[in-house]
Amino acid sequence: MNYKYTVFFLALLFLHACKSEPQQEVKQITKKPNVKIEVPTFNVDSAYHFIQKQVDFGPRVISSKPWENCSIWLKQKFLKYTPNVIVQEAPTTTYDGKKHTLKNIIATFSPDKKNRVALFAHWDSRHIADHDTENQNTPILGANDGGSGVGVLIELARQFSIKEPKIGIDIILFDAEDYGQPENSEYAYMPDSWCLGSQHWSKTPHKAHYTARYGILLDMVAGKNATFYLEGYSNYFASSILQKVWKRGHKLGYGKHFVYENSPQIIDDHLYVNTLAHIPTIDIIEFDPSTENKFNKHWHTHGDNMDNIDKNTLKAVGQTLMEVLYRE
Repeated sequence: MNYKYTVFFLALLFLHACKSEPQQEVKQITKKPNVKIEVPTFNVDSAYHFIQKQVDFGPRVISSKPWENCSIWLKQKFLKYTPNVIVQEAPTTTYDGKKHTLKNIIATFSPDKKNRVALFAHWDSRHIADHDTENQNTPILGANDGGSGVGVLIELARQFSIKEPKIGIDIILFDAEDYGQPENSEYAYMPDSWCLGSQHWSKTPHKAHYTARYGILLDMVAGKNATFYLEGYSNYFASSILQKVWKRGHKLGYGKHFVYENSPQIIDDHLYVNTLAHIPTIDIIEFDPSTENKFNKHWHTHGDNMDNIDKNTLKAVGQTLMEVLYRE
């Protein structure tokens, strides 16, 4: 074949190949629409009322009449929001050798859902005012230390009954948390004299093989200008949950309450939930480095009454929890 025609023929082949090559499809990248999550508004007046109701019973010391009456009210109150309420009873002995029957009160929402979160607080109050300067041997009302965490959780339960979260939730109120051995006690040292209700539940949950993705404990969550630090055990066992909650609190504008500073390890109910039940659990608990006891200045005194309850702090904790839970 002539070279000239060869070049011409090859050129025709090349043009034909170019024309017959399939066109590449241009894929359009579409962004997923942002789904707006409707989170209910935490009703701080409602939570405040639930704290007041507990205080009206008087000191909720295990085996006392106010304690008994409050336990009945708590069970009935939760039954308004869910039919799945039980009272877990167990014999216990306090550091002073007294025999009691503790009562852990448990309310379950969406029991069939495997994806669960556990919310904790203690509902009893201190049997002595060992950090007061007078009347040290008489029980305290425990509006903040005990009452505040319960008040927040009852309000959350009310909201769950109106708008169900996508996850299952268990609210667990521990008994006998505050009947711990005082400092300089005349009794023999008992290392686990505190948190008796959570110790029992963590060893023997209300449901066989119970587990949850994580847990959140509330303790002293209504003091005026309260600050919540990154507590030591929470950081060790559940740092990702701690960061999730603190990040959400800051995003909502509650950064003055949710402080990005570490605090020491605090023996509280979450310690036993972490080590015995093996559920990664954080503690939202007031920490005040300016006070001698590092807690609220009214801690374990008769000043822990309704004057110690601040609605702004209640709102910060309650709304933060609502945002975290409804976004799961």
